[in-house]
This record gives sequence, C-alpha cells and structure tokens, in this order.
Amino acid sequence: MRSRVWGGTAAVVIGGLLAAGCGGGGQGADDSTGKAGKSVAGDYPVSVTDCMGARTTFSAAPKKIVTSNASSLELLLRLGAGDKVIGTGFPPGKGTLPGALDAQAQKVKVLGQSVIPKEKLLGSGADLYIDTFASMGGMGGGGMGDAPTAEEFKAVGIQHIYLKSTACAAQSKSPVTDLSAVEADITSLGAVTGTSAKAKELVAGMRKKVDAVHKAIGGTAESKRPTYFFFDYDAGTKQPSVLCNRQVGNAVITLAGARNAFADCDSDHKQVGWEDVIAKNPDWIQLGVRDRGSEAANKKAFDAAQKWLESNPATKGMKAVEKGHFLRIGSERTTIAGVENAETVEEIAKALYPGKVGQP
Repeated sequence: MRSRVWGGTAAVVIGGLLAAGCGGGGQGADDSTGKAGKSVAGDYPVSVTDCMGARTTFSAAPKKIVTSNASSLELLLRLGAGDKVIGTGFPPGKGTLPGALDAQAQKVKVLGQSVIPKEKLLGSGADLYIDTFASMGGMGGGGMGDAPTAEEFKAVGIQHIYLKSTACAAQSKSPVTDLSAVEADITSLGAVTGTSAKAKELVAGMRKKVDAVHKAIGGTAESKRPTYFFFDYDAGTKQPSVLCNRQVGNAVITLAGARNAFADCDSDHKQVGWEDVIAKNPDWIQLGVRDRGSEAANKKAFDAAQKWLESNPATKGMKAVEKGHFLRIGSERTTIAGVENAETVEEIAKALYPGKVGQP
C-alpha cells in the first residue's frame, strides 16, 4: 500500500468502504446544521485511503477546505464544518439544498462552475481538497481538464481525499445493495474534520429511516418486488445511460423494495439502446432530473421527461408509462452519496408500497 503521511505517525485508518451496516438516512433541514462534534484527545492522527489504497494521514483537522462539487460541500455543511470551506466546484444552484444549508452554501466561493481549473485549485490556499469523483480517470480526478498530480498537490500543501462511495463505485468487486459505503464516507469526513459526534448522529438518522422501511416491506418476496428503471433524462435521450449495480443508486432502489431493471450490469453506469430498456418493461420509472433550484423549474423538467416517454413511439407502450407509474425524485439524492439517500429510500418505498411505509 502506498502511503502519504502529513505530519503524523501511527494513525487510525478510516477506510471509506469499511464501515458495516445497511442504513442510511438524512436529518431534516431543521436539524442537519447542528454544531460540529468536539474532537477529543487521541482523535488524531487519522488516516483515510483512496480507491487504490493510497493512504493520507491527518495530524490535525484541516482549516481550509475546497470541495469538488455540491455533494461533498453539503456533507461538510451537515457535519458542521462548513465554516472551513473556502471554495467549491460544481456549486449547488440557489435553492437546491434544504433549509439553512442553502444559505450557507451560497456564501462559499465558486472556484469553477464545473471541474475547478488546476491553477485555481493549486492556488486556492486550501490544505484539503475533497474529491467526489474517481481517482482514476473520472471527473475531478483526471478525466476532465488538467487535474493536478499527487506531487503538485503535495508541493502546495494540499491533501487530497475522496468520497469513496462515489469515486470508487466502478471498481467495486460486488453489487452495492446497502448504504454502508455512504455511511463510511460520512464517518471518515467526521474523523478528518473533528466532527465525529455529528457524523455519528447523521449515520444514526440514516439507519433509522432505512430500518423502518425494511421493517415495513422487508418480508416481500423478491419475485413480488416491482422492477424499477432510473431514467437519467439529463444524460440524454438518444442513447439512455442506465444505472448499474455498482452505483449507490442501486442500493437506494434495492433498499426501497424494488428491483433495479439493470442490476445485471456490473458497473456504475452503462449506455444501452432503448430496445434494451423496452425489453425490461419496468413496473416503475424514476424521472431522474437534476435539481434546477426551484419547485417551478424542477416541475418543468420532470414534465418534459415524462412527456418524452409518453410521446416517444418506442417507449409509450411500456408498462410503467401506460400506467403512469412515474416517480419525480431528483437525480442527486439518488445517485450521489449523501444523507438524503435514505430519504429517497423512504420516498420510493412509500410510492411502491402505499399504506405500508411511514405508518405509526
């Protein structure tokens, strides 16, 4: 295992994919911005690993953080470490985050509307860069633009870590059917930023929601569970990009008591033909639309996605389309790691099993 050590000696290793458990869930907007957990003596040094096993060690909590996109920014805000964030790429649109999180997010300096330019990132003055994307050829990690090398990060004193539940998805050895990797990311970020108490609280909230869904519908036989297609409308309609079994969205769908129509695909995403989707003939379709920042804009996008399926000669005859079995749930909360993954589990389950989920 390669190792990058930053001022520490022996360390507790927090592996982003090592935590056990099948829960996941979000605190509401009202209680998700609580005070950061207090660090206690002995919390540091802390080590985290990337997708390839390279270790980064922290001897103290970072003071100036840059995030690659809105998902890692949101997690830091929920952990109570938002005051340490000095910049972000892929910023959340106004109104896309819940409650007080949105106001905090809008104050963060935007270093790039998409991937942060190399020069801006290296010159940001950050001591930590949190990357949601793949360390090998993905956005932010080398696939788009001229990403900094490990040596360049080190030269300017920036530590570089990943949200492994997203960044390492394509390299997973088996299907992702629970939210343990997301929980582990939250736990890792809590350890790194000295907010472990809040991280524990967030993870507990996630597990409570998912456990409640499991209690309500967990006894449903696999053959009785409806099939489910995540329609990534924003990825383009000419050739659909489907959600495969290595993606966190597969876990969200599975935990909600559905069967991902493309769970037989051993990757995170894959492009297929519409004939492949039609052959699956799913019972339900999620209109996967990215948050536009307002209820009206989101409705317009959802309407457009539904209209496309209903008017396209190739798709209008599918079972879900004919029955109007559409779910209007945003892409981000389904396919990118966050506490809202568990809220999505609950929302899907309520639609698929009316009267069973969310009852006293």
